[in-house]
Amino acid sequence: MVKAPLEREELDLLRLLAEGLSVEAIARRLDLSDRTVRRRLRSICDTLGCTTPIQAVVWAARRGLV
Repeated sequence: MVKAPLEREELDLLRLLAEGLSVEAIARRLDLSDRTVRRRLRSICDTLGCTTPIQAVVWAARRGLV
């Protein structure tokens, strides 16, 4: 498995997004606010150089991380 530049919690968030959950559903599942989930997704995209969360999911999937 490839080492990711992301924390475990960030990968967990991407996994939920990859499962098709909405931001609102992810927030409920992780007991976070919608705003926090959006902020974390933006941070993940910045870290990976992606422009959308879906690109981040694809990046992680191609590396076997989600």
